[in-house]
Amino acid sequence: MKITIIGGGNMGGAIARGLIKGTLVKAEEITVSDLNEEILSQLKAVDARLTVTTNNLEAVKEADIIMVAVKPWLVESVLEQVKFSIDYENQMIVSIAAGVTFDQLTEYLAKEDCYPPILFRVIPNTAISVLESMSIIASSNSNEEQDAVVKSIFDEMGKAIFVEERMMTAGTALASCGTAFALRYVRAAMEGGVELGFYPDVARDIVAQTVKGAVELLLSNGTHPETEIDKVTTPGGITIKGLNEMEHAGFTSAVIRGLKASK
Repeated sequence: MKITIIGGGNMGGAIARGLIKGTLVKAEEITVSDLNEEILSQLKAVDARLTVTTNNLEAVKEADIIMVAVKPWLVESVLEQVKFSIDYENQMIVSIAAGVTFDQLTEYLAKEDCYPPILFRVIPNTAISVLESMSIIASSNSNEEQDAVVKSIFDEMGKAIFVEERMMTAGTALASCGTAFALRYVRAAMEGGVELGFYPDVARDIVAQTVKGAVELLLSNGTHPETEIDKVTTPGGITIKGLNEMEHAGFTSAVIRGLKASK
C-alpha cells in the first residue's frame, strides 16, 4: 500500500512519522511532497527510506492513498493542480484540512466524465507522531473495505472513529484542539507544583504521569470520570476541597465554553 502525503508541515510531518513507526505501511512506500526542502530534509533524516519530493504531480501518480495535509486555504489550489493525475476509481483521497467539506472537495476535484472521487475527511491530532492520536473520520463515495483500510491506518497511530460529516467540527474541537486544552491543564498544574515547592521538570513529570494514569483508568475500566473521582474523594478530605475551589473558579464551565468557542 503506497501513501502520498501532500504537505510535510506540522500535521503532515506528524502523520509521516507515525506511519514510519507503524507496521501497515513500509517507509519506502511513503512519499511526502512539500515545497520546503528543509522540511523534506528533516523528514528524510527520520528515515532515509522515505521518499520526498517537491513535485506534487509525480507524488500522486503511484499512490493508493493521497493525503492532503496542507492549510485549508491551500486545498483548492493543490487539488486543482493534481486532479488530472488522480485515478478517481482506484485512488483514495484523504483530506486532513479542518473545515473543508466534502462538497468543497468535490467541487475542487471536478472534471468531466469521471468516477466520483473516493473521499475521506480525517481530523487527527499531533500525538499521531507517537501513535497516540484520536482521529475523527468521515467518508464519501467509499465502500466498507475502503473505510476499513483508512480506519486501520489511523487506528495503528492511536484510535480512530467514524462520524457523520456534520460532527467533524465538534470532533475537531474535542480531539484536535483538545490536545492544547489538556496541555494547558498540565502547564497550570506544573505552575502550581512549582509554587508548592517542586522544581519545574519534576512538577512536569509528576503531572504528566498523573494525567496519563487517570486516562488509563478510564480506558481500562470503561468508567465515567466521576466514578474514578469518587474513589479518591473522601468526605472532608483534601481532594474535595481542591475540586470545589476549582469549580468555584469556573473550571468545568471554562472547559465547556472553550470547546464551544472552538467549534
